[in-house]
This record gives sequence, structure tokens and C-alpha cells, in this order.
Amino acid sequence: MLIFNRSHLPLNQKMQDFWDINGFLVIEDFYAHEECDKLIYKSEKLINDFDADSVKSIFDTKNQNHVDDNYFLESGDKIRFFFEDKAFDSKGNLVNDKKFVINKIGHALHDLDEKFIKFSKNEQLDLIAKAIGFKDPLLLQSMYIFKQPKIGGEVVCHQDSTFLITEPESTVGFWFALEDANRENGCLQVASGGHKGPLRKLFKRENNQMKMEELSNEPFPETDTFVEVKKGTLVLLHGRLPHYSCENKSPNSRHAYTIHAIDGKSKYLDYNWLQRPSLKLNGFRNA
Repeated sequence: MLIFNRSHLPLNQKMQDFWDINGFLVIEDFYAHEECDKLIYKSEKLINDFDADSVKSIFDTKNQNHVDDNYFLESGDKIRFFFEDKAFDSKGNLVNDKKFVINKIGHALHDLDEKFIKFSKNEQLDLIAKAIGFKDPLLLQSMYIFKQPKIGGEVVCHQDSTFLITEPESTVGFWFALEDANRENGCLQVASGGHKGPLRKLFKRENNQMKMEELSNEPFPETDTFVEVKKGTLVLLHGRLPHYSCENKSPNSRHAYTIHAIDGKSKYLDYNWLQRPSLKLNGFRNA
């Protein structure tokens, strides 16, 4: 795996070739540690202010219990909180302090919180997006992912375009390591070059119910590339790239912030689960 550096920006030909061939790109030192810490501290404040007794929504990619959860399905234009599968005991009580059992916060942090807006609005991100083919990059959703120590859940192999589809396809993930990510704490694993394969599934909203439609029975290639990166690294992920992360059984968390961008020149399809009725889409530059 090649790791590039912020000093290589704007994207040179070698970086563009790597992206085209592999479907992902790693740019080290994109953000200073101090900028990462600002998001970590803000996530702590958001959790402190969150009433954990008001909702108990679990995000679990293995069992998909969240797919019929209106709290989840209506979160596209809000800031909402989702727990780990192992967050509650048999009586429905939290097994630990809420800050240690939250799975993620989503899905409009980049629109609604000042610290996340500042982190997300970056001219270099706009230039990167355009260098990899975007005409009009727009920020669709954002998530703060905790990957908690000991209980941080497995994220099954998937393609992001399954869940956020445009016509023509344009989804790209901008994944920021807010802490070091390694094999022990559940770093990303990708199938290099796998973005050239078909889209296997499509997650569709039909008659206000969610349905997973199978498009291809071709199995995913092995996610054999471990994306072990340092704090402050940016990882780009093509919408068709199969990727995965294992359960975090280590004593260390693996915080990350991710944005999914789409091209304004593509059509965002009405049957996508994520809808933003109260928010318009904006780009990486200040609106």
C-alpha cells in the first residue's frame, strides 16, 4: 500500500493513477493532531449533552436492526446518536457510561455543528474531489465513528454506493483518522482494485419500508489490504470499493470522522434511505 503525504497535494499523476487502479488513496498528515483533537473534544461534549435515556437506537451492520428504526431513517438532516450492539444488558440498561458504548453520531454534523463545519469545509478537499473526477462535489452525510475499546463492532464488507446511490454513480468516502488506526483496534481493510467489480446490492426505501435488493451474486474479493494509518490521515474510498473493519477487541479506541460526497451533476435517487428535507446540499468550500 502506498501512503502519500499532504506535501504531494494537489494530486499528482502518481496519486491519480493509484486511485484509478486501486479505488482508494491514503494521504498522511492531512490534518494536524490539534485539529483532530478539536473534533474528539466536541464529540465528548455532544455525548455529555445527549440524554441516553431518551433513545436506545443500536447501529449494527451484521444484524441490520436499525433499518426499520425511524430514529435512524430520519437522521439525514439531524445529529443523532447510535449505540453499540453490546451497549445494553438483558434488562436494557447501559453496561457502561454512555461515552464508552456509543457506536457513532450522524448524519449531518457537517451542516449543524460549528466545529465539524470548519473541519469539513476545506479548499484542499474540494481540489482533491475535482482531481478524482467530481464536477460539483457536494457533502451528503457525515458520521463520527468511535470504534470503542473491547466492544467496537465489526463493520461487514460493503460498498458505500449500496447505501448512497446516484445516477450516474458518484459516491466517494472521505475518511479521517482522528486516532491511530491499526490491525489491533480495527483499521479499515479494503479489496484493492475491487471498485472495478459490480455493485452487489442496493438499499432502497419503498413505501416507507427498507429493502435490500440484490444486483449481483458475484462474491466480494478478499479485503486483504490493511489500511493502517496515523492520526490526521485522510483515506479516500471509491463508492464501489469493498471494505470492512473487524471488531475492536483492543484496549484502544479508533475514532474516525467520515464524509460521503456525491457529484451535483449526478441525480440523487429518491429511494435512498438518507433524505435531507430541511437541509440543502453544499460543497467543501464555504456556502
